[in-house]
Amino acid sequence: MANEGEMLASTVNHQQWVCTVCGYNMIGEMPDVCPFCRARHDKFVTWDEAEQTYRVTPHQINNYVTQLISVPRLGMEHAAYRIETDSGAVWIDCPSAFNRDLEPVEAIYFTHKDFMGASNQYRDLWEAKVYLHVNDAEHPLAEQFPIDNKIYGDFTEHGIEAFYIGGHTPGFMIYIYDLVLFIGDYAFPPGSSMQFNPFGPKDKTRKRASRILDIVSERSLEVVCGFNFFTDFDSWREDFNHLLDTAR
Repeated sequence: MANEGEMLASTVNHQQWVCTVCGYNMIGEMPDVCPFCRARHDKFVTWDEAEQTYRVTPHQINNYVTQLISVPRLGMEHAAYRIETDSGAVWIDCPSAFNRDLEPVEAIYFTHKDFMGASNQYRDLWEAKVYLHVNDAEHPLAEQFPIDNKIYGDFTEHGIEAFYIGGHTPGFMIYIYDLVLFIGDYAFPPGSSMQFNPFGPKDKTRKRASRILDIVSERSLEVVCGFNFFTDFDSWREDFNHLLDTAR
């Protein structure tokens, strides 16, 4: 793991910008508009300005899962999740703000390319391994971010079960650890107003949702962790099932 002095040395000439509208990180020269949300460059801050302003704050969900999200909120920033597994701590997705005083993790598993956050900086600081499905790793939004392990299908590691879904993005993944499902932004918000993510191929998103139901149908889960929420699994599954039925 790199020490703080090494991290500071590696970032002296480092250029990275954070969009305060959506939280997307841009590595290298500052673009005129955010490639993710199209906000203009006057809405950008440097990565070190973001570190000083936005504190990645933990919210305990249960004994082994913590939600991480910036305070104050970094625009439409997604949540990341820390899991304390029996073989070490990992993240599902990555915070948009870089805070070097966070507790380290061994790996970062991504639901999809949109939630890369400041993963390149956390990877450098902790030597954490970054996992992203190969279909998303080839997308322009991900090409600036280092990927250690490209995902090609389902797998299990650190006791976490990973399932390839596709749909919303070509490489969308979901994860299950013990009693918790990590669903990203495939459908939101929880409750009767739930809808599929409207960005991306709508037909594929709807069709691939049936695989999610197949995966969770025989499981006794308790919690669903999404892009900016966590909620009871049973009620979420009922709403998700209803959404799929009405979308057919």
